[in-house]
Amino acid sequence: MTITQWFIFFLAVQVIHFLGTWKLYVRAGRQAWEAAVPIYNAVILMKIINRPWWWTILLFVPIVNLIMFPVVWTETARSFGFNTYKDTALVVLTLGLYLFYINYATDAAHIKERDLSPKSTSGEWVSSILFAIVAATIVHTYFMQPFTIPTSSLEKTLLVGDYLFVSKFHYGARTPMTTVATPMLHDAIPFTGAKSYASSPELPYFRLPGFQKIKRNDIVVFSWPVDTLTVITDTSSEAIYKPVDKKSNYVKRCVGLPGDSLEVRDGYVYINGERNELPDRARLQFNYKVISKELLVKPIKDGRGNFTFPTDFASSRYEISDITLIAQESQQGPYIHIVSLSDASLKKLENNSSIISINKNTFEGGEQDLFPRTKENNWSTHNYGPIYIPKEGTTVAITQATIPFYKRIIEVYEGSEMGIDNTIGTNGTEVTLNGNPITEYTFKQDYYWMMGDNRHNSQDARMWGYTPYTHVVGKPVFVWFSLDPNKNGFFNHIRWDRVFTTVGGDGKLTSYRYHFLGLVILYFGFNFFRKKKKQKKA
Repeated sequence: MTITQWFIFFLAVQVIHFLGTWKLYVRAGRQAWEAAVPIYNAVILMKIINRPWWWTILLFVPIVNLIMFPVVWTETARSFGFNTYKDTALVVLTLGLYLFYINYATDAAHIKERDLSPKSTSGEWVSSILFAIVAATIVHTYFMQPFTIPTSSLEKTLLVGDYLFVSKFHYGARTPMTTVATPMLHDAIPFTGAKSYASSPELPYFRLPGFQKIKRNDIVVFSWPVDTLTVITDTSSEAIYKPVDKKSNYVKRCVGLPGDSLEVRDGYVYINGERNELPDRARLQFNYKVISKELLVKPIKDGRGNFTFPTDFASSRYEISDITLIAQESQQGPYIHIVSLSDASLKKLENNSSIISINKNTFEGGEQDLFPRTKENNWSTHNYGPIYIPKEGTTVAITQATIPFYKRIIEVYEGSEMGIDNTIGTNGTEVTLNGNPITEYTFKQDYYWMMGDNRHNSQDARMWGYTPYTHVVGKPVFVWFSLDPNKNGFFNHIRWDRVFTTVGGDGKLTSYRYHFLGLVILYFGFNFFRKKKKQKKA
């Protein structure tokens, strides 16, 4: 929906509210016109139902308002004596239109000093659960969101099995675009696979102010730009549109900022001709072909017949994050592996007497799955670019050679996702936008280049291109829990040295788990003694 359509919808809601409640306002000692003034009418209604004025704010918070509207409808009915289970059900099932009946078909008086406490234990539970969901949804949407690391693309900085808190307020919280969704669920309902949201109506993109800009080498959580929800049938597959805020969340390192010229040489990133220096906690990893006398993986096959589970021998002693057995020359070996290694891991592995040879993998140019998928670019994941990263307000020349880089930006990121119908085409040697020749284009927002540190095992910008600022979710700030998937037993699973550690920063990783435990003990101890003190006074 466009802004104009939303404005018309908002006015329609105000008219319906006035028609359904103006007599109730009068019975409560207010003026009829007060029911007609947008926002002000909600503030007055909170006084009528004896609820705090700030509930009005919650009525305008997407997703939260899906809970708050039924609550306010129910509270309004109860303020005029309609407080049975039947009344509550009718209010909710009619989407508040039951208030028309109370308004016109009854002379129910306003109960000014209504008892606000729940009349039953079940009512108290429902009330507590609803407002717990409201509070959690606000925190989840605008302040802090939990996130799990599913892949090894940022291995050594973030590990598979890390559970993170992602700050929404560092870069500015993005308000929801989907207006109808299950609170705190992302794109699917667990165990069912069903969508957790309705694709329409959608709100326009909006972001609250942040207090920090994305800096080079920041680790960023973002909505995967090319994500679609695909439904596969026996005969075909269908890509279904996903709103921006419901696309899959990815986490990568931002190595390229708006306005940069970026190039990858031998797996290393160069910005404007200079090699990018990573933070000291980051560990680049590259693919190596390792031939050894002993297996470096457990002899367990996955569904494709590959050996993909690292042993403690490989993963712990040599800090290997990804390792696959690809061949063995006989029952006794030698064994050929593909291994992801940092420089430190490489040195450790080279000193093992079982190793016959270690050779770094290089990739030939012309890989077909690389952005922007043109035959003219003889690029590879190992040697890529140079490529320009668009910056808001910058104008670039549009030609047959450059349009593959910017086509998706114009049609999608600054087109359909912003409610604008843009179509790029060609007319002979000309490039056209909506049928009209175009020779240049000015970008409307900033873009970023997101890559993983595990350079040969990362689905990143080299495959799908730019990440627009509209897709930025937040900044990982804290690892609150971490499980090692290669260990057995719950307590053996836990990586205690990573529990309550910060994501950013320099130097040795430090766990603050004991500090957190101390604060929890102090909190409960304070509440315990405060309760005892109150009991003595009573």
